[in-house]
Amino acid sequence: QVKLVESGGGLVQPGGSLRLSCEASGLTFSNYAMSWYRQAPGKERELVAAITATGISTNFADSVKGRFTISRDNVLNTVYLQMNSLKSEDTAVYYCYAVEQYNHAATDYWGQGTQVTVSS
Repeated sequence: QVKLVESGGGLVQPGGSLRLSCEASGLTFSNYAMSWYRQAPGKERELVAAITATGISTNFADSVKGRFTISRDNVLNTVYLQMNSLKSEDTAVYYCYAVEQYNHAATDYWGQGTQVTVSS
């Protein structure tokens, strides 16, 4: 029943921008911290950005600080990743991740992943 539906991935040139969206359903969105991970070929999956359930706090990987922004809309049940000044090294499959922030069960869910390719 829980779904994390991503959109916005695709091909972009170096220096360009891309906005990823992840719409959640089947869960109480405001109870979940949200984050974006990415995985490039031959590399481990890494945390890109995270945002708390209320949106009061965010954190970013060093490699994307100053270039990426994470935000959320708890009315639309959507988390966003604004990606600016994109580099070839940003090429990866990007995954949306939700984890229960307040519940003792700490339930978590993964999106299906969306491809981001930065190339000239």
